[in-house]
Amino acid sequence: MSQNIEELDAIREGVRALCAQFGAAYWRKVDEEKGFPQAFVEALTAAGWLAAMIPTKYGGSGLGLTEASVILEEVNRCGGNSGTVHGQMYNMFTLLRHGSEAQKRAFLPRIAAGELRLQSMAVTEPTTGTDTTKLKTTAVKKSDRYVINGQKVWISRIQHSDLMILLARTTPLSEVQRKSEGMSIFLVDLHQAMSNGMTVRPIANMVNHETNELFFDNLELPEDSLIGEEGKGFRYILDGLNAERTLIAAECIGDGRWFIEKASQYARDRVVFGRPIGQNQGVQFPIAEAYIEVEAADLMRWRACQEYDAGINAGASANMAKYLAAKASWEAANACLQTHGGFGFACEYDVERKFRETRLYQVAPISTNLILSYVAEHLLELPRSF
Repeated sequence: MSQNIEELDAIREGVRALCAQFGAAYWRKVDEEKGFPQAFVEALTAAGWLAAMIPTKYGGSGLGLTEASVILEEVNRCGGNSGTVHGQMYNMFTLLRHGSEAQKRAFLPRIAAGELRLQSMAVTEPTTGTDTTKLKTTAVKKSDRYVINGQKVWISRIQHSDLMILLARTTPLSEVQRKSEGMSIFLVDLHQAMSNGMTVRPIANMVNHETNELFFDNLELPEDSLIGEEGKGFRYILDGLNAERTLIAAECIGDGRWFIEKASQYARDRVVFGRPIGQNQGVQFPIAEAYIEVEAADLMRWRACQEYDAGINAGASANMAKYLAAKASWEAANACLQTHGGFGFACEYDVERKFRETRLYQVAPISTNLILSYVAEHLLELPRSF
């Protein structure tokens, strides 16, 4: 870890103190209204937590993925939902690692100060899904501009972001030697784009997770929107995706701990047939098993963070951390709901809200099956299945 335990504990305490101002009633109301936790995001930004990984010379704290993971874990452990803010954490890596000095100076200080938000990343498409190399959105160079045409889906927080990372193909698939070549990354000014060829269609879903379908019709981007070298966007995006998966793992660990603490407290307090239900092994064991699995997933989270912060390829660890943590949080959610019985379905207990929120991570940002395929191919050297 890039920080010792005492320093990480200090981060935890700071985030918990802020989250204490936004209790269960706050998140319940946001969920009921399918709203955006504007006050929470503003407070988190003002406290500097969302600028944790921005280097100090650009106005941030200069911390690593390790510290960022603790911040998001604590938000979820306190009963909140990091899905409303985590994009700024992992989208930052693309700009930090591959952006020009001019781009970093232009945007990072304003992001650190809360003047701009970089909350959105547009990669997934409706017809290609996670087969990213087959994406159909194109960016054609015309004089000093790129013209974007295509479609993206499941793009989050557009309505509450100023900037977006966009992956598009700049060289046709038929003209590249390797299918991962010929894609490029762009930094999109969303306010300009929405009046210049980009259409946004919100997608209603079972979680209060603001997400959208995007349509590009001759959207023009200035030449300096390109991040890094043209044609190397797929490699660049992988950096951000490994950070994303590690941070999502931390959020799931936060969820898992919230469920376990909630279930344990209820099992101690709920008396049926003259005894606390937590005295029964049938109630104890699922909670205990969930606890063990969350703690085990946490170890893989630390490994992924260590590798990423050391500049080592964290692909395998990030994928495994996300798989284990998402699985552990979902099992903890089920144990918590079962412990509460009928009360688990009552909104006032918050279990059903968190239950829905943590279920998302079995599917996104990468499904569990694709992680298993990754491990089979890259770690076990089995034949590629797709």
